[in-house]
Amino acid sequence: MPIGRSMSLVPWVFTLFLPLAALAGPLGAFQDHGDVGKPKLAGQATWNAASQEYVLTAGGVNMWEKRDEFHMAWSKLEGDFILQAQVEFLGEGVDKHRKAGLIVRSSLDDDATYVDGALHAGDGLTSLQFRRSKGAITEQLEAAVKAADVVQLERRGDTYIFSAARFGEPFVTREIVDLKLGGSVYAGLFLCSHNGDVKETAVFRNVRVIRPAKADFVPYRDYIGTVLELLDVNTGVRQVIHRSKDPFEAPNWTPDGTALIYNTSGRGEGRGRLYRFDLATRQPLLIDTGFANRNNNDHVLSFDGKMLGISDQSTDKNQSTIFTLPATGGIPKRITPLTPSYLHSWSPDGKYLLYTGGRNGEFDIYRIASDGSGTEERLTDAKGVDDGPEYSPDGQYIYFNSERTGRMQIWRMRADGSDEQPVTNDGHNNWFPHFSPDGRWISMISYVEDIKSSEHPYYKRVYLRIMPVDGGTPPKVVAYVYGGQGTINVPSWSPDGRMLAFVSNTDEQR
Repeated sequence: MPIGRSMSLVPWVFTLFLPLAALAGPLGAFQDHGDVGKPKLAGQATWNAASQEYVLTAGGVNMWEKRDEFHMAWSKLEGDFILQAQVEFLGEGVDKHRKAGLIVRSSLDDDATYVDGALHAGDGLTSLQFRRSKGAITEQLEAAVKAADVVQLERRGDTYIFSAARFGEPFVTREIVDLKLGGSVYAGLFLCSHNGDVKETAVFRNVRVIRPAKADFVPYRDYIGTVLELLDVNTGVRQVIHRSKDPFEAPNWTPDGTALIYNTSGRGEGRGRLYRFDLATRQPLLIDTGFANRNNNDHVLSFDGKMLGISDQSTDKNQSTIFTLPATGGIPKRITPLTPSYLHSWSPDGKYLLYTGGRNGEFDIYRIASDGSGTEERLTDAKGVDDGPEYSPDGQYIYFNSERTGRMQIWRMRADGSDEQPVTNDGHNNWFPHFSPDGRWISMISYVEDIKSSEHPYYKRVYLRIMPVDGGTPPKVVAYVYGGQGTINVPSWSPDGRMLAFVSNTDEQR
């Protein structure tokens, strides 16, 4: 599978999806656009709802010293937020200091206080720029990365955190504290040609305006909204196909490629139901799971797509129990006698279910006959958490995540539990390995903050990464995501191996 092709390629499958109503405005996620500083050559911003791309064209002599000239697409925002984008300059350009990126300003005056995360096209400079007071000289903090094309700018009160990366690599970060831009700010995308007689053009992809969970949110009590996305693993292009103010999680891709299956989460009557989301109509349809109506995000389809395995908390004093039923819905059949049990994989031949079991204070990998006959067989016995087991498509190996070395890393073993070996060994906590259909690649979710190795919480800054199944090369970042728990807990590769389905999060109520 080729990885890292030009971002200018738009996957053909995305043309199947009509633009979202929530993004159908004249400028997508932004309220308006315009020139700042009256540049000699007027700029322009456009939004393509089909490809979900923004194109900015701009002149402007500079964004520096005491005043600025540039073009901006913006929204008025209050409170905390995160801006994200992937940026591509078009053409060779004229001035090496032409720049584009993400910006937050107190006003649209040319000498306003501001902060931006700027990419300089010609010399590869990546920097956090800011003006502390109206009319003051711009200051700059350089980031330790050259020729970055992925940017993120986060506001936390009066602190602004700029993250940048070359696509495929982790972020490097700079921040400025005590920068007072006011409660209501102009936030969005910008472009400056750095030459008053020239206009430049840049394309902004994977643009996200994220409202993070509030600082005082309580996990498993408080929830924010969810965005369902498709990711082309070759190009890194992401497409939003559904969003809701109510939480849902863990999309499975059906083997016929026509639908995704996800569970609702949160609190209230609708919590724990399973839905089949039709990719052509973009409409969810409730799956009848009978009495099992408290499903968590550990649901798995059999390899032939005929059966659905679920982890449900409706019985056994709300402890997770594994059941199976037809994929179209029906009466659940109990499989695991012991709880808690969290399903993660069917064997390719359909004979076994693979799951994580909590037994006597330890979490290990178990398998059991998929028809519920016999007793469970324990496959791992390391101290701490072993979780997320999944069969390789040939049935020869099981990949899983384990904290046995101090951090959560990806491991593999043979299908009988023998020959346990590490697959990753890096500074991240890596969870939930999922095989591509051809068995050559695994995807995973990697936590980038100081998270306990045994936890995979909601609403964090995470990476989705892929790597060859036998290691050899480091994992490659294919998506920079605000998500975590529920983002990619279950197998979610498309049947042709080109895409991953996942969820990200934003507070739709704010």
